Amino acid sequence: MREIAVETRAHTQFVNVDRLIQQAVTEARLVDGLVHVHVPHTTAGITINENADPDVVVDMAAILERMVPWKGNYAHAEGNSAAHVKASLMGFSVTVPVQGGMLKLGSWQSAYFCEFDGPRRRKVWITCAPS
Repeated sequence: MREIAVETRAHTQFVNVDRLIQQAVTEARLVDGLVHVHVPHTTAGITINENADPDVVVDMAAILERMVPWKGNYAHAEGNSAAHVKASLMGFSVTVPVQGGMLKLGSWQSAYFCEFDGPRRRKVWITCAPS
């Protein structure tokens, strides 16, 4: 397993992590198999979505904010309940096939680290498994 750091600069931010995942695959010399990416935080997640139009992640952030507004009548004393809910909605892991040493994402896909309680320095755990 490899641990990488992701720096976020905003309260809510979607960071394309394709390059970091591919770097881990290359360093592991994985030719064919799976790469599993896990976010070990409760207020951040990971998802796969469109990479061609940057407005997609802008829309995702806006829709999540409408669904789960930052300010609300939440019981959690830390004041970041919305971040916990949004992270759970996105999920904490993705698995991507690897073929010929390259990530096998769809034509329009990228993996995005999803920050909901930033800015922060976060961890991402990457595990490469041959098939």
